[in-house]
Amino acid sequence: MSGRASVGWQTALADLSLILFMITAAAVSRQPARAGTHQEGGGNAAAASATPSPQAEPLAVYVDAPGAPPLPEWLAQQTLDPRQQVTITARYGAESGAQERAIAAAARLLYKAGRAGRAARVVVEPGEGPPRIVVAFDSPPAPERVGAQPALASHEMSRSMLAGR
Repeated sequence: MSGRASVGWQTALADLSLILFMITAAAVSRQPARAGTHQEGGGNAAAASATPSPQAEPLAVYVDAPGAPPLPEWLAQQTLDPRQQVTITARYGAESGAQERAIAAAARLLYKAGRAGRAARVVVEPGEGPPRIVVAFDSPPAPERVGAQPALASHEMSRSMLAGR
């Protein structure tokens, strides 16, 4: 008789576990998408535009702040692999003209990187803090870069960005 009683509580526990799993799965499926994830059927466009751009784990980080070494000197100290990419990220707040100042800061850093012979990706996004330059293994696959002249392109792009101010 005691053998039959142990099967009863095990079955009840398994049933309760299954019910808990189904309730948890239903609750998780109703939560809004996390930053950086894509949800079919749209989503909150305002929240998605305010999330930082996806990037790989940084190998080296330069913060354009007082007391920082000159950018060309810092870039010369970095050994770059063809799979690595330099990313300039400038952030702007809600105040008037902040976006234009962030673009100008990014263009200035892009110009310096181009003069140092380094191509860079530029990201200008909402947020706080000084511009940052990151070296990471997040370079696009080779087919997307075929025929590109990275150092020349970044230098010319920064000139056009600076001229457009």
